[in-house]
This record gives sequence, C-alpha cells and structure tokens, in this order.
Amino acid sequence: MAIGYLVLFANYGLLSLITFCLYGLDKSAARRGRWRVQESTLHFLSLFGGWPGAMLGQKVFRHKTRKRYFQVMFWLTVLLNSIVLGGAAYFFNHLHVG
Repeated sequence: MAIGYLVLFANYGLLSLITFCLYGLDKSAARRGRWRVQESTLHFLSLFGGWPGAMLGQKVFRHKTRKRYFQVMFWLTVLLNSIVLGGAAYFFNHLHVG
C-alpha cells in the first residue's frame, strides 16, 4: 500500500509543478500580449491534483486572483479533488482482501 501513497504524492507533486509553471508562463504572456494558457487547462490540472501548485502560482505571480469567476471555479476544483481523494482513501483503507 505504501507504493500507492508514493505514486499519489508524486502525481500531486508533478502536477503542482506543471501547474505552477503554467501560471508563471500565463502571467508573462499576459504582460506581453502573447498566447495565453486556457483557463480550462489550469482548472483541469487543479482538478486532478495540481491545485497546490495553482495556489502557490496565484500567490507568487499575483495571477488570476481578482477574477471572481475563475476563483469560484478554482475552489470548486479544490473541493471536488478533496472529496474524491477522501473517498478514495476511505475506500482503500476499508478494503479487505481475503
């Protein structure tokens, strides 16, 4: 079971790093009037485990913090991810293999 937690933490770490970098790239692109990262991409990554990196990216780059709709959607992704993670943890901790 320990390998499962290692894979889970690696997934969160990798997706958080990718998401953090994309927030930085998007902020830079916004300043220069260039190609932007789609908000749906940022939300997708947050939903599947990149939300810690998204939170850090928002704080470090001061990016996407004033857009109310974006923030509502972001926090929904955090909530949904937490519910799924909690449910999965409960399920796997109570799974009895005969």
